[in-house]
This record gives sequence, C-alpha cells and structure tokens, in this order.
Amino acid sequence: MTYTLCALLGAVLLGLDQWVKWWTASHFATPVPPHIYWTADPAKDLLPGLVELTRVHNYGAAWSSFSGQRWLLVGLTAFILLAVLFVLVRRIVRHPLGVLAGCLILSGGLGNIIDRVRLGYVVDMFHFQFWPAYPVFNVADICVVSGAVLAAIYYLWFYEKHDKRGGAHGDADTAAQ
Repeated sequence: MTYTLCALLGAVLLGLDQWVKWWTASHFATPVPPHIYWTADPAKDLLPGLVELTRVHNYGAAWSSFSGQRWLLVGLTAFILLAVLFVLVRRIVRHPLGVLAGCLILSGGLGNIIDRVRLGYVVDMFHFQFWPAYPVFNVADICVVSGAVLAAIYYLWFYEKHDKRGGAHGDADTAAQ
C-alpha cells in the first residue's frame, strides 16, 4: 500500500513538474543572447517578497555545475535513478519514510531527465527574492532535494531499526517474512 501511494504521488509530482515547465515556457520569452540563461521578460511575483517566477534554461546541474555536459548528466542521473529503483523494487527499503524518499527522488530525477533529453537543458522558474544569489529551481528540484533530506533522515534514524539486514537484534527482516 505504501509503495502504491508513494508511486502515485511521484507520478502526480512528475506531471505537475512537466506542466509547470510547459506553463513557464508558454508565458515567458525564450532566453536569447546575451541572456542565454535568463528570460528577457521581467520576473512575476508568485509570493511577493518571497518567490518570483522567471524562466531560466539550465544547461548544467545545481548552480550550473557541469554546464554543457548534457549526456554526462543524463547518464549520471539515469544511474542514480536505476539504483534508487532497484532499492525500491527489491524492497530493500520498506519503511514508509524511505519509500517516500525514493519515490520523490525518482519523480524529480525523471522530470529533469525528460528536459535534458528533449530540450538539451532544464527549465527552471522559481527564484527566492530575498536571496538573490540562490539558484533558480523547479518542481523536480524540490522533489529531489526533499527526497534526499528524507532519505538522510530515514538512514540516520530508521534504517538500522527497520530495514538493515539482520537488524540490531537480528529481527529487522522478520516483518517482511
């Protein structure tokens, strides 16, 4: 049941990510030189004083690292997604927090891979107004970061007790049998 609910949530978030990217692309001008990354249109307030909407083409990963390395990023992301999928399909992670973390990472990773393969870049749109140096991000990035934070919490506080082979007292796997 947990796997099904998390998979459905992941599918909804993937759909939301793709819709928001489509909406952004249809409501903001395409970036043109010298604005390769930023749209020429002014940003629009989403939450005034907090978050604004804009259109950015990110040709790299976070903070445009590995910019221009499209296929390296696709390959690396695909490898990570396959590893997460393996862990979920093999039910190595069974605790609901770990399953949710994996599904969020899958959803966000797929959202950004779709852009990289289809467009050659990732469409980003959310920008913190109060933190100008912070990068622009999208729904997929929110999913990946949230999933990574939840995965860390899961690993630090729940993995040993619930999912580790043999468990602390040798009983972690008895729930799965």
